[in-house]
Amino acid sequence: MESGSGYIIYGLDNLIRPGSEVNLTALKKLGVHLFHADLRASSDLESLPEVDWVIDAAANPSVLAGVEGRTNSRQLVEHNLVGTINLLEFCKHFRAGLIILSTSRVYSITPLAGIPVQTIGNAFRPMKSARFPIGFSAFGVNEEFSTLPPVSLYGATKKASETLALEYGQTFDFPVWVNRCGTLAGAGQFGHAEQGIFSFWIHSWFHRLPLKYIQG
Repeated sequence: MESGSGYIIYGLDNLIRPGSEVNLTALKKLGVHLFHADLRASSDLESLPEVDWVIDAAANPSVLAGVEGRTNSRQLVEHNLVGTINLLEFCKHFRAGLIILSTSRVYSITPLAGIPVQTIGNAFRPMKSARFPIGFSAFGVNEEFSTLPPVSLYGATKKASETLALEYGQTFDFPVWVNRCGTLAGAGQFGHAEQGIFSFWIHSWFHRLPLKYIQG
């Protein structure tokens, strides 16, 4: 592996996201052992080898997932929560540690939207004189910030995954770490036009598509 020797890394993917299959060759060259399997099917995990750690990076990662028409709410729950449950059972069997990649979207929408901001340069900054909710400061959001609904269906499934993971780890004595990530991008990611607001509008105008937006 480029990052060091002495490690064996297994990768698991159902390859349903368009374009994901093109990553296989590069991963194999790096020495990653790949399995074509679906986390939603517990039987797909039965033939996997014993491991020391599992990184749960599986999800339908969009605030609009389950409501935008491309996927439905049941698919969202199956991908984001049922898949995690099956991984937790796998970790329980081998006493393997789990690192779950969660999301900043677990934080409550209403108090976040109510934080007063001001424009400084080309960025929004919290107003210094404002009273902030618990868990928020000029440095941003921390773990004490409210996670009460609404957080979106996506956020709710990830918060449920966090809670279950921590309970499994405590009950069955294996380590669990939760990382509430923000936006992740880089090599091997397959973004599309509407993930960038400017490219979205240009793309829509060029193809004579309706110009839509969500007003917060």
